[in-house]
Amino acid sequence: MNIILFDDQRLNLLPFTYTRPVSEIRLGIRTISEKWKAVTNAEISYLTEDYLAVKYPTNFTNENYYINGSIIPDNQLLEAIKDLKEGELIYHQEKEKIIAFLSPQAIAFEEIENFEFSQINYDEELLDINEVWDIFSKNGEALQRDYEQITNGRKSATVPDNNILIGDQIFIEEGAKVQASILNSENGPIYIGKNSEVMEGCVIRGGFALCEGAVVKLSAKIYGPTTIGPFSKVGGEINNSVIFGYSNKGHDGFLGNSVLGEWCNLGADTNVSNLKNNYAEIKLWNYEKNGFKNSGKQFCGMMMGDHSKSGINTMFNTATVVGVSANIYGGGFPRNFIPSFSWGGSEKWIDYRFDKAMEVAEKVMARRNIPLSEEDKSILKHISEITKTYRNFG
Repeated sequence: MNIILFDDQRLNLLPFTYTRPVSEIRLGIRTISEKWKAVTNAEISYLTEDYLAVKYPTNFTNENYYINGSIIPDNQLLEAIKDLKEGELIYHQEKEKIIAFLSPQAIAFEEIENFEFSQINYDEELLDINEVWDIFSKNGEALQRDYEQITNGRKSATVPDNNILIGDQIFIEEGAKVQASILNSENGPIYIGKNSEVMEGCVIRGGFALCEGAVVKLSAKIYGPTTIGPFSKVGGEINNSVIFGYSNKGHDGFLGNSVLGEWCNLGADTNVSNLKNNYAEIKLWNYEKNGFKNSGKQFCGMMMGDHSKSGINTMFNTATVVGVSANIYGGGFPRNFIPSFSWGGSEKWIDYRFDKAMEVAEKVMARRNIPLSEEDKSILKHISEITKTYRNFG
């Protein structure tokens, strides 16, 4: 199979989809594209915005399975897709969503809805993401699915006797270190990835995923369902949050019902409110609406795009949306929509100069021995340009 994962709900999933296709969002243990790769062993490519295609190109063949990149695969859905014939399209009526279609043609991103197909209705349950808050609220189900698939038929590495293990859904990969900590999997599985580390005195309640090379620092308290992406470092208190990868929340402070992209850093004692004082349903900034949208959630913390940072003692209001490459600091609560490439805090905001932002990004990534590529720079430059309209600070 040649699978092309096309973007859906992209505007609703900003700021995370500024820097990646929808299917590169991490949910559970793996990204959505990694899930499709695991269940099909197929070649995976992307159908996304032109500026992202420089890093995420499309591979066309004479038999292309176009699959909605916001949908998490399951066995029943996979069988329906494998049964597709050329010119057929699977559609979910309730969600009003194209699931997949088969075509020998190279279809451009903006042309998908212009083609005529023979429609096959699919009425089964779908696990998908349509809003930014879906990433944390659906993380538990996705984590359970990933855990079962990754650990099926495999044996966990031995956990040292100085840990307290509760429940029978705990899997440790080879090379991982876990010392003198409490792991409770009664409410969800706990997966400790390759070469990751849980330092002494941590208390972790599943579901929980610690991906490859990630670190939980001394005496952290983590409530599931939470995912800590590859090569991230976390400490303090975390509840029901997803960190994509290469990001740090290394100190005390609370993070709840939140999503952090890649290359983010929260300064010491950064705290994020996830509940309004009046317990009202939460509204947060939505890029498609170009205004605030009711989430229907009572709990929602912060959505922070790639390369954004906070200084020490930063306080974030409930349902704060932070764009790409923003630098937030100072006393008081900053605004609850912080545009990309912004610099400031509660008192003053200015544009974050692109050249200065790239200097920081290069230094941050070099610490992990990863270069800031020309492709990455071109993507970030485009984001800086298209988000200027939001940076009208006066």
